[in-house]
Amino acid sequence: MHVTVDPERCCSSGLCALTVPEVFGLDEEECVVMVLLPEPPAALHERVRGAARRCPTGTIEVRG
Repeated sequence: MHVTVDPERCCSSGLCALTVPEVFGLDEEECVVMVLLPEPPAALHERVRGAARRCPTGTIEVRG
């Protein structure tokens, strides 16, 4: 799995960071999502996919 985000689309809801704080964080200066762990371990895959589905702007892209 590889995770990317489009910070231009981020609305700063923070749902992703709350759902999987090991993978997502919020840039305090820009108030947008950032990927902390672009290739998360298999144990986090389902939670990452869930965060991507719940993202209100579709900012999160998951491959693999």
